[in-house]
Amino acid sequence: MSHDAVPAWGNPPAAASRPFRWKRLVLLLVALVTVAAMAIGALLYWLWTDAKVSTVGKAPFDNALAIPPLAEPTVEKDGTRVFDLRMQAGETEFRDGVRTPTWGFNGSYLGPTLRAKRGEKVRVRVSNTLDEPSTVHWHGMHLPARMDGGPHQMVAPGATWTPHWTVDQPAATLWYHPHPHGRTEDHVRRGLAGLFLLDDDASGRLPLPKRYGVDDLPVVVQDVRFDGSRLAGDRGLMQNVGFLGDRTMVNGTLRPYRKVQDELIRLRLLNASTARTYAFGFADSRDFALIGTDGGLLQRPARMNRIQLSPGERAEIVVRMKPGERVMLRSFPQRNYGDEWQRRFNGGDDTFDVLELRAAERLRPSPELPGTLVSAPELPDGEQAVEARHFDLKRSGINGRAMDMGRIDETVTRGTTEVWTIRNTNGMPHNFHVHDVQFRVMEVNGKTPPPELRGRKDTVFVPHGVTMKLALRFTGPADPDVPYMYHCHLLYHEDEGMMGQFVVVEKGRPAGGPPPGHEGHGGHGDPGSPGSHSSHANQDDHGSHGGHQSHSTHPAHGDHDKEPAPAGQAHGHEAG
Repeated sequence: MSHDAVPAWGNPPAAASRPFRWKRLVLLLVALVTVAAMAIGALLYWLWTDAKVSTVGKAPFDNALAIPPLAEPTVEKDGTRVFDLRMQAGETEFRDGVRTPTWGFNGSYLGPTLRAKRGEKVRVRVSNTLDEPSTVHWHGMHLPARMDGGPHQMVAPGATWTPHWTVDQPAATLWYHPHPHGRTEDHVRRGLAGLFLLDDDASGRLPLPKRYGVDDLPVVVQDVRFDGSRLAGDRGLMQNVGFLGDRTMVNGTLRPYRKVQDELIRLRLLNASTARTYAFGFADSRDFALIGTDGGLLQRPARMNRIQLSPGERAEIVVRMKPGERVMLRSFPQRNYGDEWQRRFNGGDDTFDVLELRAAERLRPSPELPGTLVSAPELPDGEQAVEARHFDLKRSGINGRAMDMGRIDETVTRGTTEVWTIRNTNGMPHNFHVHDVQFRVMEVNGKTPPPELRGRKDTVFVPHGVTMKLALRFTGPADPDVPYMYHCHLLYHEDEGMMGQFVVVEKGRPAGGPPPGHEGHGGHGDPGSPGSHSSHANQDDHGSHGGHQSHSTHPAHGDHDKEPAPAGQAHGHEAG
């Protein structure tokens, strides 16, 4: 046989095996891709199903609702009401036998309810016994920028800050909370928050439920999650709004109930959560009357069975009770929250039982609600606007700029009205809060706003795809150097930089600059940064507000004191 000859039974079998190997490789790759796809699908399915939270019917509501005590001020000779607030660390027993580290005002968690009347002078001695600087912002209050308690009014550990002002706005449900740049979410989540109620003569004459803690109930709603004995603060996978809890508390009480003995019960709802938006209603879908929003009473009661509140918003509702019944205040899923992905992973699909009302077998009769509450809400008229501004809400910053403590973003003229257009095309929920003012919502996507947005507002929910026009009037004292804030009140977003600053100036005057020594956004209000100074207020009133405040990194004179101020009334949840 020739060496060049190839037997018929030689190479062909090897050549035939080559396609077989390729076929096996393709089948193996297909199998691997299929397994990977199934694993990813299973993971997404698990994430999707696990992201939806419901506490409906999961546990009995067997804890009596705590009512934050009314702070007891001293009254000076000139009538000034002086309150003491002490920021402190402590432990709170939310669950039997489990002590949780918390922060509070005058107690271990939350704070007392402050109360004042229109026209009264108010002074608050704010002392900080924490181991890091913080602030106290008077959310919804009309007052000078130096008294506002924003990130430029930091109170160092061991220091006291004493703002004062004259109350010059209608009866309303306001609140107070920290506002340190880059740390607000953490400070509020730990428990630093409380109500500040305002009264006036007109509301005092109305036949509304007004006995605090009896037929007029404070309802401070927060969502929480526990990590062992501690309050969790981490964000879940794909949660871009911030921290979301798996249960709610009211006034620091888990699974709360309240016995009531009157036909009409007024609930002052405050969303004090850091990121979660609620749609409040009752489990049986009964109607209630909305009588007030952020900044005061509506012109007339509005009947509805749902009220949506994003973080920082308030609503006053009145519900009718029947003898012997039990009814659950509930938060329902929200269809205006965004697309399905946003609803599922950022809380829009969640349902919470919040507070059970238990009516006595015999109820005291309540007078019918008046048809008119106020002749007309004190709201600006957008037709008189002299300036129009636009604000695009993005997680990276408002109008494309992250917060910078040293930059004034907007300058407004005292005594003028402006129209601000707020737009969210960011693909996720936001809201918008403006310090010092109560504004009118003129339009929502070009249409007349619903009844719940026709009153005095300082905070509005702005989900993806929504554009709002707001009318704002700036009547406070001019101060070219000390700014107010505007920002998203989803506090994780705020801390990331969704905040800007504006100053109020006299006509024709330029803006100045924020007090020196403050870092920009990159510092995040770090306790060691120059921005964490000991600020104080030792002011004399000028007109109805007035004020001068020193911003110094050195010990100062006046009302600044390195010793804590006297304690106010302790909160009922303080751990022993």
